Amino acid sequence: MKSPQGDPKDHPITEFEQVLTGTCLCGSIRVTIHDTELFTQRRGNLCHCANCRKVSGSFVAANLVIEEEKVEIQDSAGTLKTYEDHDTLSGNPVYRSFCSVDGNPIKSVASQSPDKVILKMGIFPRIPAPEMESFVMHRHPWEADFEGTVKYKLARGGEKLEE
Repeated sequence: MKSPQGDPKDHPITEFEQVLTGTCLCGSIRVTIHDTELFTQRRGNLCHCANCRKVSGSFVAANLVIEEEKVEIQDSAGTLKTYEDHDTLSGNPVYRSFCSVDGNPIKSVASQSPDKVILKMGIFPRIPAPEMESFVMHRHPWEADFEGTVKYKLARGGEKLEE
């Protein structure tokens, strides 16, 4: 088994042709994505909103919006907890789930994406290239441009940023 601090390139994409599995830092929560097309095209979403930045602990959150039926979450020690975030653009809550032992963000569920789950990609050994960015108007001035992404001024699916 490779070190959890390992290089993502140590994991060839072919390793994930059927499933991609990741865990929280302590290992009590295991998330498996069943999607044979996960790495066949750009799939990820980089979110620059303040709440996602806080949850990720970084300048941008690497997310994957995916159909709920393609995701299996095992919570062996009962550590998955959910925070109901009401400080949202829509005013509708976003349910942000995390490991209550190590604080690792796992997923979010939002009413504007019914039947989908927003997975936090940092728990996986390798992630697909981003296809879009949301809340681009909230990017830091020093951030590099992520070429090839569809850029939404604010919420995903809303008004696009003209380049």
